[in-house]
Amino acid sequence: MSTTLSGGGHLPVAGPGQALRAAAGLVRADWHAFAVMLSVNCLAAVAGLAGPWLLGRMIDDIQNRSGTGAVDRLAAAALGIAVALIPLRRLGAYLGSRFGERVQARLREQFADWVLALPPAAVERTDTGDLVARGTGDITVIGVTLVDVTPAMLIAALQVIFIVAAAIAVSPLLGLCGLVGLVGIRIAARWYLRRARAAYLDAGAARSLLAGQLVASAAGARTIEALGLQERRRGACAEAIAGVRRAQYRTLRLRTVLYPSIDISCVIPAVLVLIFGMALVRHDAASLGSVITVALYMQQLAQPIGSALEWVDQAQGSGASFARVEGVGRAVPDRPAVESRRVPASDLIEVTKVCYAYDPDDGDVLSDVTLTVRPGERLALVGPSGAGKTTLARLLAGTDRPRSGTITVGGVPVTELAPDQLREQVQFITQDQHLFRGTIRDNLRLGSPAASDADLHRALDTVQADWVRGLDDGLDTEIGAARLPVTEAQLQQLALARVILADPRTLVLDEATAQLDPRSARRAEQALAALLTGRTIITVAHRLQTARDADRVAIMSGGQVVEIGSHEELLRNDGPYAALWRAWQGEADGSGSR
Repeated sequence: MSTTLSGGGHLPVAGPGQALRAAAGLVRADWHAFAVMLSVNCLAAVAGLAGPWLLGRMIDDIQNRSGTGAVDRLAAAALGIAVALIPLRRLGAYLGSRFGERVQARLREQFADWVLALPPAAVERTDTGDLVARGTGDITVIGVTLVDVTPAMLIAALQVIFIVAAAIAVSPLLGLCGLVGLVGIRIAARWYLRRARAAYLDAGAARSLLAGQLVASAAGARTIEALGLQERRRGACAEAIAGVRRAQYRTLRLRTVLYPSIDISCVIPAVLVLIFGMALVRHDAASLGSVITVALYMQQLAQPIGSALEWVDQAQGSGASFARVEGVGRAVPDRPAVESRRVPASDLIEVTKVCYAYDPDDGDVLSDVTLTVRPGERLALVGPSGAGKTTLARLLAGTDRPRSGTITVGGVPVTELAPDQLREQVQFITQDQHLFRGTIRDNLRLGSPAASDADLHRALDTVQADWVRGLDDGLDTEIGAARLPVTEAQLQQLALARVILADPRTLVLDEATAQLDPRSARRAEQALAALLTGRTIITVAHRLQTARDADRVAIMSGGQVVEIGSHEELLRNDGPYAALWRAWQGEADGSGSR
């Protein structure tokens, strides 16, 4: 599957056929409940046909003077059926709601799996508001549809089928006459459906844009206040709100045409049956009872058709929402099945003629990069800003995919490794880390669920996180939103401790200690290297002291590896690395921070 994002940093939207097949798949997953619900509603729909038929029989019996006994029996039967319909319809609605809730729960679980399986690069380049809107508003719309709309439309469709069949059975001529009167509904529905999907997709996109503006304003509140950007942000949010309003007005205009058309068209079939039927009665071509029965059926037909078409509006909105939710799944790349996975033969990393571009129109960020990282080696990536160090690190960790060329681990392309395999093999740590709501223990055990408290404390001591021992609740301290505030440096220490507990085969570090003071950063890097002895460590080295400690140093410039070797070899070569080293030494001597 393609991971290409749609315009504006939005995730893809599934096509109508794809969304329909996905919805059918959700129904098939719970088909037993669906079949029971369908059976009960079919029974209720059939029972509902008895009333008009019994009334027509009563009219004919009265006309034929068949006696009060026959009429009383028919009236009692009609009353009994009406009473029986109440629990039957309630049971159908109850089963429909249970079915809808289960499908909605399954969809939420599936959505969570899709989000977690998205390539990190796709998540980073996606508008946050788009993902949030799909996971909240769109799934809520789908849930309402599954619980309320789908059973109602299903019941309405069954009623229409049974009522039409019953009307034709009573009088084929009158039944067909009534069907002719439904042409107006078909015309109105076709007009509406041609325009509704695009209108509701636009409305969903407008909501995503608004959510993105609100999320950005909340996340950047301090920056907005510091730079006095309140009015600018209010303007951006107001523009997004206006976009939502315009999109909603567009869908409203469609409804103002659809609903009156339904109201008018639903009256016409019964009127035609009565007019044509009376002419048949006068010529003894039909009984009065049959005319009344068919007219009542046509009148009865107006209720399910009207309800179904009114629910079509909700269904169109839900269909657009389902297409947006299903589109997240379309952005998840195909992964090999467990039984067909290739297992890396070793920790050897080979980069062969790799090219990469964030935007093809802007040219390659990396060009024809070839590199071999031996198992257990400590490799430092060094170079000026914009040289491609971080980009190469992201490719090595599988966060991004090369435009051309290959990156393999133990002979297996990184792009073919399933997420669980990839993270066992390679861990990528940057200065931007996430803290989950919960205790310190919960956050650390994400790296190793079976770790003991002693293991957690050893990892924390390794990264100089002595502050945890000083907390009143220790590892049980709640951190995250509205709990213990954690500094950027402390967050980075927790992230590094998590990595130590995960014990990956290869560790890729990009400014992973940038938030620590130089001395703490130096000690943390040395402790990591000692603890992960025998593991491969690839470091984007912004401090050249880190490069000096590495087994080899790869110098990058202009998106290419221009020099590689040990610290001593590169100094003897007196090339780009030697120039960087001399410049760094001068800065270090001048600042006194060497």
